Amino acid sequence: MTLKLQPGDALLIVDIQNDFLPGGSLGVHEGDQVIPLINDDIKAALAANIPIIASRDWHPANHISFIPQGGRWPPHCVQNTAGAAFNEALNLPESAIVINKAFKADAESYSAWSGETETGKSLHDLLKELGVKRLIIGGLALDYCVKATSLDAVTNGMIVLVQLQSTRAISPETGQEAIDAMRAAGVEFIK
Repeated sequence: MTLKLQPGDALLIVDIQNDFLPGGSLGVHEGDQVIPLINDDIKAALAANIPIIASRDWHPANHISFIPQGGRWPPHCVQNTAGAAFNEALNLPESAIVINKAFKADAESYSAWSGETETGKSLHDLLKELGVKRLIIGGLALDYCVKATSLDAVTNGMIVLVQLQSTRAISPETGQEAIDAMRAAGVEFIK
């Protein structure tokens, strides 16, 4: 499928943060390889004058998902640390809208749909305000945050296109399971 950006679209970049890249505390294999492709998506979005939204994990140091608190993950993307920063190779424009997620210590959240802007606006309300009907999604990791965000977007009435080249999974098995679940829910895939 060839993608032509149009009014009513938005680009949603999921969690291109240092801790999710190789060498990070929860690095995704080849996660850094998506950055040039997402930068191309950013250029196209700017040229088409469509909104660019970037989600990020924004955990407190005592987040419930961390192993020391009984969770399954090593500490990662702790608020205001280098690991939580968007990678410097990502050409995120000043106009990009940032959605913080999983910022409450006692609540896990993979989906950007549960996040909010710095001013407290939910992603749902933001997209409604912007008149967005179709989301183009890429980022990390395919089998967790991209999947959860995509499924929630479909549930909330959005048309969802996931750029498979612009995402990577933690493992091939869970990556394929995520693709199957998203496809079954009506997510479309573009290469």
